[in-house]
Amino acid sequence: MSDSTFAIGLGIGTQNKEGTWLEVFYPSPLVSPEQSIIAAVKESTNYEGGNATLVLDESDLNRLHLALLKAGHIELAERASRLKPSSQPVVLCVLDTDEAPANPAEVYLKLQLISHRQVQPHNTKLDGMFGLLVNTAWTSEGPIDVRELADRQLSARMEGRTIEVFSVDKFPKMANFVVPTGVRIGDAARIRLGAHLGEGTTVMHEGFVNFNAGTLGTSMVEGRISAGVVVGNGSDLGGGCSTMGTLSGGGNIVIAVGEECLIGANAGIGIGLGDRCTVESGLYITAGSKVAVLDENNEVVSVVKARELSGQSDLLFRRNSETGAIECKTNKTAIALNEALHAHN
Repeated sequence: MSDSTFAIGLGIGTQNKEGTWLEVFYPSPLVSPEQSIIAAVKESTNYEGGNATLVLDESDLNRLHLALLKAGHIELAERASRLKPSSQPVVLCVLDTDEAPANPAEVYLKLQLISHRQVQPHNTKLDGMFGLLVNTAWTSEGPIDVRELADRQLSARMEGRTIEVFSVDKFPKMANFVVPTGVRIGDAARIRLGAHLGEGTTVMHEGFVNFNAGTLGTSMVEGRISAGVVVGNGSDLGGGCSTMGTLSGGGNIVIAVGEECLIGANAGIGIGLGDRCTVESGLYITAGSKVAVLDENNEVVSVVKARELSGQSDLLFRRNSETGAIECKTNKTAIALNEALHAHN
């Protein structure tokens, strides 16, 4: 075991008939837990180090409760004791190191760490997670393996009940697992688990935030934050706008939006934005878009591909209403910007 453990979670899990984890709910996961917590876990359970997922019975929880009390972690001890009457499996997941997840329980711990704001997007390894997750029906009776859904629905009907299916997906909605402080969410179904919503963020009804993505501060989100996209403090996404994510054509390119930016209604970006940038409503900029860089007299200084402007601050992107050309103006002098862009040539 290393000197610093990456994360630990104690929660309640759901399995399919084959014993595969469909999901695990960790009410209070911890990043970098004190080593006295890990020592208490080793003393009271079968955990022997490394990355491990264990199912604890009542006697395990009794021993864990006492070990945590002995170590002075009263609140954690009470949480362990509270889980003893659970009819569902009690899951202990310890991640000694931040490696690619090995099972769904580890995936769920990492996604909840992001949504709890304990880890920012891109700061934990999620490689290969899609292959580990089971396609699940998220229903009024909890998660059900989609392959088992028809039988469960028939059984419910025979008992005079109807199972309502809210979605069929490998990801649940975030709010069923985590509701961060200081946020407003118009439609909880549009925020996937693993989203990171900064304090002060409002997501309106048409807004969408994918996993391993989100906002770092105060933002108004009326558009789409795709997988992997991170939006800086004070930036707003107008109605119907889009950010190109790593799952929607961006490949391995990570799109980031800096602070105090505005992406107008029905606009979109396939490049990163620095701070204080504006994209005109209705304008979609892909990495290969030809952009005319204008000076203070609106004269064209150069024409570049949009990817060359990626990450630059203080830019205004607009479309010429007469020619249809995409144009870029800057708070800096256009000549200085042009020199910076071509300094490597």
